[in-house]
Amino acid sequence: MHIHEYQAKQLFAKYGIPVPEGGAASTVDDAVRIARDMGGDAWMVKAQIHAGGRRAGHFENAPQGEGGVRMAKSVADVEKHAGQMLGNALITTQTRPAGREVDRVYVERACDVQSELYLGMLVDRHSSRVTLIASAAGGINIESIAKQHPESIVKLAVDPREGLGEEAARSVVSELALGDEQAGVTARLIRTMYEMFVDLDASLIEINPLAITAANEVIALDATLTFDDNALFRHHDIQALRDRAELQLGELEAVQHGINYVKLDGNIGCLASGAGTALATLDAIHLLGGEPANFLDVPPVAQVGRIKEALRLLLSDPGVASILVNVFGGGIMRCDTIADAIIMANRDTPLTVPLVARLAGTNATFAIRRLKDAEPDVIFASDLADAADKAVQAAKQTKEIQRRSWWQRVRGVSGET
Repeated sequence: MHIHEYQAKQLFAKYGIPVPEGGAASTVDDAVRIARDMGGDAWMVKAQIHAGGRRAGHFENAPQGEGGVRMAKSVADVEKHAGQMLGNALITTQTRPAGREVDRVYVERACDVQSELYLGMLVDRHSSRVTLIASAAGGINIESIAKQHPESIVKLAVDPREGLGEEAARSVVSELALGDEQAGVTARLIRTMYEMFVDLDASLIEINPLAITAANEVIALDATLTFDDNALFRHHDIQALRDRAELQLGELEAVQHGINYVKLDGNIGCLASGAGTALATLDAIHLLGGEPANFLDVPPVAQVGRIKEALRLLLSDPGVASILVNVFGGGIMRCDTIADAIIMANRDTPLTVPLVARLAGTNATFAIRRLKDAEPDVIFASDLADAADKAVQAAKQTKEIQRRSWWQRVRGVSGET
């Protein structure tokens, strides 16, 4: 689960990590009021969306080079920047081509920055440990710096039995070329990050940049926090921070039903048993010239009702031209559970697009027989390659039928024969 920068900074402040004074605004008037209340002569106006690359992003209605993070040197500038951001789509390297609409901006006091560092903390799947990543070269180009100069990146895998002690924190800070006072503050900050990570069941904490100001203060100018969905039941206060407006089509319903669902830009709806099978399904569709409309994997303990909701999600997407169900029944998951869900979903909402099914493993033969005896008109496939090919071809046929139907309607309205 993601939260906005301003929410992450509120949590940072709660734990004692220094952040600039600021406030979130959903209207231009609110943005102006926040700036005036804070006082000063310079502020930062930041678009709040769940995507990185905001500074280098752009709005269709704004001058070239004015992205989603801007300095305002007057209250009039705050008003102008907030007006250009709110209600408009910000396009970055991490958004869809249409961008994400901004419904909130964060106005904070500007800082006189002398240098920028990078601090990040995540779970390293290879070592199975929380790993600290630090660099003396922070800012918007950290990804390219990491690729071109990997020696500038410092990593520390934390032993969960020992935690992140002062000596370990200082060993990382010693690589960042800081003064004694700044080094001490940064070492304490790193240990606080680890405390937050464990307390809140985070999956990512990132400060980019961590700034050293002209007054030699260490302050987090940006904040990214992501949480482990599987641990949210322990954190009702964190759940309350979810911005439902940031969820894509179907994602809110997926969260409510405990389904792993991510909206994509294609037209082939996908349902698979397990994340690995789901990724292989997307790859197979791409390989055969198609575009997946989503990532969706059903957990092995899913019952008929949950799988039925998953299918309903796919059918509710107006861009879906065919559906590919790729299931390997093994262990708890059984193919007849999938078959029953398809039958029930079809009764509630009859299939309007072709459905291709590849069923293998536990009770596959029984499941295929059930589907053949029931109402759904299912296209069966022998293996994944066959299933992906049939789904791609079915999607093309659906689009052609839709195109012909549209053309016939146009000709009918115009009176052509």
